[in-house]
Amino acid sequence: MFQNTLFKTCFEFPSRTINFIKHGTKLEVKMNNIKKYLVSVLVSICIVGAFGIPLGDPKFFIQAIALESSFMALVVLSLKSFRYAYLPNFIIAGIVIVGNTASPKHLEIMSTLHPFYNAIVLIVGGYILQGLLLVTNGIALKQYKKTK
Repeated sequence: MFQNTLFKTCFEFPSRTINFIKHGTKLEVKMNNIKKYLVSVLVSICIVGAFGIPLGDPKFFIQAIALESSFMALVVLSLKSFRYAYLPNFIIAGIVIVGNTASPKHLEIMSTLHPFYNAIVLIVGGYILQGLLLVTNGIALKQYKKTK
């Protein structure tokens, strides 16, 4: 009896059932891959920031620790639930890019490459990885909205 009802429910409307299962699995796999990329970008930002904190000005040590802590919190939020992390990802990445561009000292370091390691950390961590965070976060948000 059970097999007969299972047979009827699975094969009565075969295209709807099979397409829904395949479609849902495909979207879930994509979301997991995008989520992995997003978390790896956030972890990369944390690593570059950890290298950059000792190179920076000591009077901004507490602010640098707070910024790195916020990125670590975003890693945890992105791993647990993406829907709570997408907006802070956009905001913090935008603030970092604008802050690096608005700071005359940062612009001087990046344009002259005088403390070479500082310039590399600023360029990679402040622009390349932050831009990558904006792109991956945008793609992840698009995929997240598509699944809802």
